[in-house]
Amino acid sequence: MKMRIASLSLLALCLTLAAVPVMAQTVYSNGPTNGNTDAWTINFGYVVSDTFNVANSGTSITGASFAMWLLPGDTLGSAELSITSSENGGTSYFDQTVSFTTGSCTANSYGYNVCGENTSFSGPTLNSGSYWLNLQNASVASGDPVYWDENSGPSSASESSLGTIPSESFTVLGGTTTSTTSTTTGTTPEPSSIMLFGSGVLGLAGMLRRKLF
Repeated sequence: MKMRIASLSLLALCLTLAAVPVMAQTVYSNGPTNGNTDAWTINFGYVVSDTFNVANSGTSITGASFAMWLLPGDTLGSAELSITSSENGGTSYFDQTVSFTTGSCTANSYGYNVCGENTSFSGPTLNSGSYWLNLQNASVASGDPVYWDENSGPSSASESSLGTIPSESFTVLGGTTTSTTSTTTGTTPEPSSIMLFGSGVLGLAGMLRRKLF
């Protein structure tokens, strides 16, 4: 009985290791925070949109980080984040209100706190290409405006009431999932590799048996 329990536990561990998601990594970065030039309102009905590129097909988007200007005492709670094929329109791949965790903040010359804001979510799996990331309906408890830092990075950008603007500070996070049965990334193990893996499992099971009895 002890041997059977140990074998089942070992099998469950092996199945868990067969499909391991890659930890979140940078999919696209629009450059460093500026913090002292300008920023754009992402609440009170305004929408700010920036392009980002995905290099590899099968990339799952799992989060993002931004630089925001906040009035002293304010904390960003949430915002509506969407990913679309066109400037705040076209095909919608993701559209949800997401919550934020505030990182470090630095006071700028205009009296605002420029804060790193991070969010994680279960986003879409995208093919390689260019997409638009849109932010709107940002919420702080005080009801004050929230501004997205302008850094004039390589992304194209627009604001819903003005049209084309310089782009903003942000990083898109994600990755791919590797699996012995998936053809998205990596290769399927050769039969000899599978046999060697199975032999290793049997060897471990034998060791466990010697220790248990």
